[in-house]
Amino acid sequence: MIIAGQGRNHAFRRLSSTITSRAAAAAVNASSFSDTLVITRPDDWHLHVRDGAGLQSVVPHTAQVFGRAIIMPNLVPPVTTAAQAIEYKNRVTAATPTNSSFQPLMTLYLTDNTTPDDVMAAKDAGIIAFKLYPAGATTNSDSGVTDWKKCLATLQTMDKVGMPLLVHGEVTDPEIDFFDREKVFIETKLKPLLDAIPTLRLVMEHITTKDAAEFVASAPSNIAASITPQHILLNRNALFVGGLRPHVFCLPVLKRETHRKAVSAAATSGNTSFFLGTDSAPHPKGAKESACGCAGLFSAPVALPLYAHAFEQAGALQHLEAFSSFNGPDFYKLPRNSDTVTLKKKGWKVPQSYQFGDTVVVPMWAGQECPWQVV
Repeated sequence: MIIAGQGRNHAFRRLSSTITSRAAAAAVNASSFSDTLVITRPDDWHLHVRDGAGLQSVVPHTAQVFGRAIIMPNLVPPVTTAAQAIEYKNRVTAATPTNSSFQPLMTLYLTDNTTPDDVMAAKDAGIIAFKLYPAGATTNSDSGVTDWKKCLATLQTMDKVGMPLLVHGEVTDPEIDFFDREKVFIETKLKPLLDAIPTLRLVMEHITTKDAAEFVASAPSNIAASITPQHILLNRNALFVGGLRPHVFCLPVLKRETHRKAVSAAATSGNTSFFLGTDSAPHPKGAKESACGCAGLFSAPVALPLYAHAFEQAGALQHLEAFSSFNGPDFYKLPRNSDTVTLKKKGWKVPQSYQFGDTVVVPMWAGQECPWQVV
């Protein structure tokens, strides 16, 4: 793969000074805030809403704040055809409050058997991207790709029509240390894939490591990354504070403080290759608090305030609007939202739980005070 610039380390050091003219304009708007911040309505470029009664419970949380969201296809069974995606979109739309203009953006689950014709059908149906889950990497990923080479013709067709590939960047080899899965994926899977198809539009989703942040920062403009609030704010110690904490267990798993700092620096740098993707992933409270708890944090009700909190901690509130509202639509070649949301510096206590179908889900930051809120 051809890497722009002078190498990854040099490129990553430039993160803190790389500010586009658009981000600079956003800085002018944000620099004079006191306790109120008005930004262009953001989008969520990585979201799980599940299905059935649970879907009806969680969609309104996202629709209240975000203009659009990319909906993940890892249902059971997975969403693998354009027809299934349209049906799923209709269910998401039906759960959206009538006073909201929220738009779900649909994806298809890439498998070893996805064909070039499937790509063309998806393109014609308005599907925004395909999602690559390595088989067994995360929740409901058993039908995922076992070897990207089996999908080469399909990936080449995606490249030809400009269809992005969204990648869960972890290997699943049991011999690889759990905390090294992302780093090894970059070296053994992602680089060879991009060597084979260097112009493929690709998003490395929910990055968690310094390695991924440096890789994306030094890559050409067809490569981008989404970043979650948990991977900006939390390191792996959060999993064990006062005992085992199932409600901060997610995949990719939280990493060392060194990696958290690097991911935070990438998100708050003003670099246009990085954008908001919550990876909000609700599970019933009982499924998390079990002998084999599910992976995923439900952040939808508190995500934007937590991003504001993280950017303020980094002294980078001037970059929040670009990260949340500009970089994503620009990468996906979609118009930016035309309306705004308002954040106020006013502390509130995050509820211990929210309704989730006939049960409850525990949100990120449950029971803690969040210093920002959407008003």
